[in-house]
Amino acid sequence: MTKTKIAVVTGGNRGIGFEVCRQLAQQGILVILTSRDQVAGIEAAETLQRQGLPVRFRALDVTHAANIVELKNFLEKEFGRCDILVNNAGIFPDAKSADTEEFPSFFHAKIKTIEEAMTTNVYGPILLCQALVPLMRKNQYGRIVNMSSGMGQLTGMNGGYPAYRISKTAINTVTRIVNDELQGENILINSMCPGWVKTRMGGAGATRSVEQGADTAVWLAALPDGGPTGKFFRDREEIAW
Repeated sequence: MTKTKIAVVTGGNRGIGFEVCRQLAQQGILVILTSRDQVAGIEAAETLQRQGLPVRFRALDVTHAANIVELKNFLEKEFGRCDILVNNAGIFPDAKSADTEEFPSFFHAKIKTIEEAMTTNVYGPILLCQALVPLMRKNQYGRIVNMSSGMGQLTGMNGGYPAYRISKTAINTVTRIVNDELQGENILINSMCPGWVKTRMGGAGATRSVEQGADTAVWLAALPDGGPTGKFFRDREEIAW
């Protein structure tokens, strides 16, 4: 008898993360919807539960290592497994640090702003991988999806928004390193770019729906054994680093 898969989605209370939770749960996967904002997270989970979907809420601030250890202990005790990790939680801090500057320049970037981006967008996923991959190894199965961005591509890298760009290039590096160290273990890890999505972060001018933004993440989270790993995707197609 096949056990129900357990998925952890960070930043699942809204936007792309919420839609990833919905789509994974629609596949019969038990989703642990995590959020730093406990009130918003509970409300999001209850919304999906009312739709008859298998979703549970767990408070998680990815910038706090102790929170991540608590999550790992919860998963180990409650389920003895973690099959899927979607590192979706992220911030876009450049705009708020630029004051009235329309084009946040590298030459005006504050180190504190870059550190904030790295702490949430990179260090959090690193700690989550370190905590949860042992549970995947135990069951010889795992799928990890790192939410990246075309703004992190070295191919065609532009100026502006340095904190966000640097953090997204760094998460792609994490994907490559982890992939190399997991060769032959049936734990697949990939980065993906959702495109410019209509979310609080993307803004009203964005061109893509949350359903479109979440699709590739959900596809990667449910890859069959032997699927692609250590790659960068947009719209289910591999793109350059």
